[in-house]
Amino acid sequence: QVELVESGGGSVQPGGSLKLSCAASGYTFSSNSMGWFRQAPGKEREGVAAIASDGSTSYADSVKGRFTISRDNAKNTLYLQMNGLKPEDTAMYYCSADLALDMTAVEALRIMTETGMDYWGKGTLVTISS
Repeated sequence: QVELVESGGGSVQPGGSLKLSCAASGYTFSSNSMGWFRQAPGKEREGVAAIASDGSTSYADSVKGRFTISRDNAKNTLYLQMNGLKPEDTAMYYCSADLALDMTAVEALRIMTETGMDYWGKGTLVTISS
């Protein structure tokens, strides 16, 4: 059973920082691509950041230079460091994982937006006050 549990969300003023965590279980963590996507009211799903099994990463243009995705395979944990937060970053943030074993970070980012990965968690809310 695949489980993805996000934590670390909260309310932050513009310019602030948050670090999201995703505890994963039920699959071979190190073999799969993972990522974060977000969903805000009235907006479509947006892939934010993705990381492949080899550690390569890809980011949405809207967060480049501000967000950093990383993974700790020994701890089965995925992270998203978010700096310079803006009101438009307000959304539910979801951790996701895909079963495909040979997927690039660029491909992983794209499918999060277009079709979604195979698994995702309950999400953690990030609110940036204006």
